[in-house]
Amino acid sequence: MSDFLKSMKAAAKADKKTIVLPEGEDQRTIDAARTIVSEGIANLVILGDPSSIDIEGVQVIDPATAPNRQAYADAFYELRKAKGVTPEQAYEQMADATYYGTMMVKLGDADGLVSGACHSTANTLRPALQILKTAPGTKLVSSFFIMCTPTEYGEGGTLLFADCGLNIAPDADQLSEIAIASAATWKSLIGTEAKVAMLSYSTMGSAGGDTATKVQEATRLAKEKAPELVLDGDLQLDAALEASVGKLKAPDSKVPGQANVLVFPDLAAGNIGYKLVQRFAKAEAYGPVLQGIAAPVNDLSRGCSADDIVGVVAITAVQAQKMA
Repeated sequence: MSDFLKSMKAAAKADKKTIVLPEGEDQRTIDAARTIVSEGIANLVILGDPSSIDIEGVQVIDPATAPNRQAYADAFYELRKAKGVTPEQAYEQMADATYYGTMMVKLGDADGLVSGACHSTANTLRPALQILKTAPGTKLVSSFFIMCTPTEYGEGGTLLFADCGLNIAPDADQLSEIAIASAATWKSLIGTEAKVAMLSYSTMGSAGGDTATKVQEATRLAKEKAPELVLDGDLQLDAALEASVGKLKAPDSKVPGQANVLVFPDLAAGNIGYKLVQRFAKAEAYGPVLQGIAAPVNDLSRGCSADDIVGVVAITAVQAQKMA
């Protein structure tokens, strides 16, 4: 187990939060729930069939028959009536476990939600944006992975990769927002100063092309918006992580060779990049965790393991503590 995960579990145990898992039909969710309860990481609510789920200390709710389904439907109707949702449609929507679980978070019956083991990112994110909306001051919801590697890169092998799960082709302004949000997330979760590398196939303008130009503009915007951040780009990956390469390619920058937050130019690069590191470096990958929503709602890779779910629940609990 990585030091990062140990720290997340310890923090979660110190101030236990209630996390809802809306995928009670998935065996990985059940296996993860047993671990979470036995380790005391969080209080859990599982949405599913109470007759088929029996875990001591876990509340199991079937949204279709839940006593408060109507109350949740009434609240959802008030939130969405301006969008044309009728009371009848609101009631039907509350039979959907992810919508029901998100309403639990909205109404304070849970502190966070983790889904995605057998549902798409869109199915997790849509209810969150409709019900919880974005956090104050947030222009863009994005995602990140915490990567725990058997290396000394980043913070003892721990790095944050963004955006690897949500925004397909962010423009320069969106990329700058992802960088700023990721720096804040690093500081909140890890507790040390973020050192952000804006990645490209170019280092400090060494190559042309639309992507390199976009990353250079995103770097300029991020520095303009958050001048206090240690952030630079465009940087090739080796320059971002290897001190000797960084000194050669970007001698005047504080980031090369020290980066702990890697911001990828688009979703293709980010998603492929994290999976390469996960498979080839045998890294632990926790995410995609969402940033920018008003309450903690986090996605899972559909290829996740039960242990991955445990890790994301611990992170979600810590996020809930920080937002309380």
